[in-house]
Amino acid sequence: MMRNLWSLIAAVMVLSGPAATAALAAEGEALPPSGTDIRDVESLRRGAHNFMNYCSGCHSLKYLRYNRIGRDLQIPEAELKAGLMFTSEKPFDTVISALPGADAEAWFGKQPPDLSLIARSKSPDYIFAYLKDYYVDKTRPWGVNNLLLPGTAMPAVLAGLQGLQKPVMKNVPDEHGNATLVLDGVAPMTPGAMKPEEYDRFVRDTANFLDYAAEPVKAKRQSLGVYVIAFLLVFFVLAVLLKKEYWKDVH
Repeated sequence: MMRNLWSLIAAVMVLSGPAATAALAAEGEALPPSGTDIRDVESLRRGAHNFMNYCSGCHSLKYLRYNRIGRDLQIPEAELKAGLMFTSEKPFDTVISALPGADAEAWFGKQPPDLSLIARSKSPDYIFAYLKDYYVDKTRPWGVNNLLLPGTAMPAVLAGLQGLQKPVMKNVPDEHGNATLVLDGVAPMTPGAMKPEEYDRFVRDTANFLDYAAEPVKAKRQSLGVYVIAFLLVFFVLAVLLKKEYWKDVH
């Protein structure tokens, strides 16, 4: 029975550790780790300001209320109204973009999606990589494309911070041995207002905030889960010891 207990513990550790991440990455292309941490309140605050200043003009967070942001991120209401609430005056309102749907479709070809659950559907690593992978492409309506999402309708709204990037091509032989140029990555072309490490932190904070926005109780749920698993493991050990005590004279 004790052997089964340690097997169970090992299984839990494997399923919640790096091995699980590696297994999931094996199913598709691995993304660079974003390094986000929803327990980092300072990062979440910076990410909230990033989103409201650069993203909320087009994108909404229809499942998240301003007062919830203020409460969770410890932002006073006065600061919340002054620095984050650009489309509403009521703290209990949800974060809704002021961009009219008709204008959005005329400018972008479609209405920008609500980003409430983007971190759950795509992951923070995806958001981090997406915001770093824009490159110049004169064939596109906005003059840019994205390595992670080819044909994206979203303009490079952060180009002023990151700078412009150029595509990196490489020759790949086809089945007949003929070389074909394929897109292999991006490289800096012109600098932006931020240094690369500053831009990485900016994007990481933004991805971190969107991870929080997708499930505001995530940090509390994860911390509570540790105690629940610990309780179950302790109860299991006690149950095994009790079983041995009851059955020790049977054999």
